[in-house]
Amino acid sequence: MNAEIRAQLARPFDVIIVGAGINGSGIARDAAMRGLRVLLLDKSDVAAGTTSWSSRLIHGGLRYLEHAEIGLVRESLRERERLLRIAPHLVRPIPMTLPIYDYSTRGPWMIRAGMIAYDALSFDKSLPVHHMASRAQVLARLPGLNPDGLRAAARYYDAQAEFPERLAVENTLDALAHGAVLVTGARVERLIVEGGVVRGVSFRDQDDEARYEARGTVTVNVTGSWLDIVLHESGVEPLDRRLVGGTKGSHIIVKPFPGAPPDALYIEAKSDRRPYFIIPWNELYLIGTTDVRYDGDLNQIVPSEEEIAYLLRETNIAIPECGLTRDDVLYAYAGVRPLPYHPAGETGAITRRHIIHDHAPRTEGLLSIVGGKLTTFRNLAEEAVDAVYAKLDRPAPPCKTAVIPLPGGVTPWEVFRWQFLANRPLWLGVPSANYLLRVYGSRARDVVALGNTHESLQRVVSVNGAIGATIVFAVQAEHARTLADAILRRSMIGYGEDAGLDAVREIEPLLREHLGWNETRIAEETEGYCTYVRRYRPKSLHTSAVDEAVGSPAS
Repeated sequence: MNAEIRAQLARPFDVIIVGAGINGSGIARDAAMRGLRVLLLDKSDVAAGTTSWSSRLIHGGLRYLEHAEIGLVRESLRERERLLRIAPHLVRPIPMTLPIYDYSTRGPWMIRAGMIAYDALSFDKSLPVHHMASRAQVLARLPGLNPDGLRAAARYYDAQAEFPERLAVENTLDALAHGAVLVTGARVERLIVEGGVVRGVSFRDQDDEARYEARGTVTVNVTGSWLDIVLHESGVEPLDRRLVGGTKGSHIIVKPFPGAPPDALYIEAKSDRRPYFIIPWNELYLIGTTDVRYDGDLNQIVPSEEEIAYLLRETNIAIPECGLTRDDVLYAYAGVRPLPYHPAGETGAITRRHIIHDHAPRTEGLLSIVGGKLTTFRNLAEEAVDAVYAKLDRPAPPCKTAVIPLPGGVTPWEVFRWQFLANRPLWLGVPSANYLLRVYGSRARDVVALGNTHESLQRVVSVNGAIGATIVFAVQAEHARTLADAILRRSMIGYGEDAGLDAVREIEPLLREHLGWNETRIAEETEGYCTYVRRYRPKSLHTSAVDEAVGSPAS
């Protein structure tokens, strides 16, 4: 840890936020913008947990209507619209088609009624309203769909956050711009509890293996699925009490395939009637998710072969000509949803609404965030910061995060996009320019400015068009500590066809020349990255270059 951050830790904070996922980073941004002195900690990196394992959608939660969660649907639809405005580079409209088969749980009339309600609850939206399509109309638009038993379909719009990691990163960057302090690689070992009051946290820094203390008036536990672990290790809650009871969701990534739909499909699995998605994503297709109870190791969440087979099987039923096999899976990922604890019952019926749990009067100065979803992170943050101000016994200034764009957001977005493409330097190809716009928004100009300083930074290092400057920019301007941080959560190179593994070797000279990393560190970082992505079970992990670094892949 550098001397500047150690000096910052010497002063007490108004609020210490443990966990830098989308919710924690959103809380940090809001709190810092309202003038609080903020410390944001994470044991790994920004967005390194559940945030990066989602279905990457910003949606209203159509299926929540059947559980009568009208308020949650309205909140989600309102927040979807706000995110489309403040982060137009990261959150974009996506057409969704919901096919209705003779085996579907809900028939055309029920779906139509749900769609009317969905439109009504999003009365302030900028997206088109739904329309119902006949069997013939559906097959004309989506000829790859299985025609057997197809009755009709609904077509509507939601939104996609192609890279939710970037949403968290940009929230964090804005928090830092407003005075917040960030420490990643900081594993909180215990909450400092004195006389029934949480006074701060004690954590171990991964860089120097030293223990540090940070003091603050209010601590917010935003560790998601790890929430109970933090509470139990500090004795704040008894071991037999659980606030979080997560369910595991797995996704697979494949190349475009025969019959691949131009729309995202929201479809019921024929075998168990569970809804899942087939989504065009990052020039590939994302298929998921599963929903099974999970009580295993939260630090090694891996999609099972059974889950992968389930998603392949159901996709082959939905689109018969696609013929997907296990060998078509480029990689897969899994995460645990930090839902409110329920000992039994249908997993899909567990609420996705967030809960801000105040541990008073048993323990003062501590709030824990239970549940929540990617779509509603901004509103959750607003409510959490209001609660922090209440704990501080101070009036809360107005929240402005609903109207102030994120650092890469700019309006009108299409005007900026056109100007950027028209004025790009000769060395920047159109695919790379579009990639920078999708990842960085208006901050793409800063990446290009860095690329202008040296020819080696202009080189394309990804099939998606990422350039070498993105890696150096990640470390120099976006607080990446490790190669994995730079590849997976800043440049987004790690989500190409090869999970970033081929790019690792291309990146090595940049690390040496522009970041001053020596051979030992480069070797350690390369091995660390390859070891980390083994949990994604990437197909390219079998290449000889990777086998040299990490040995044979895990089964």
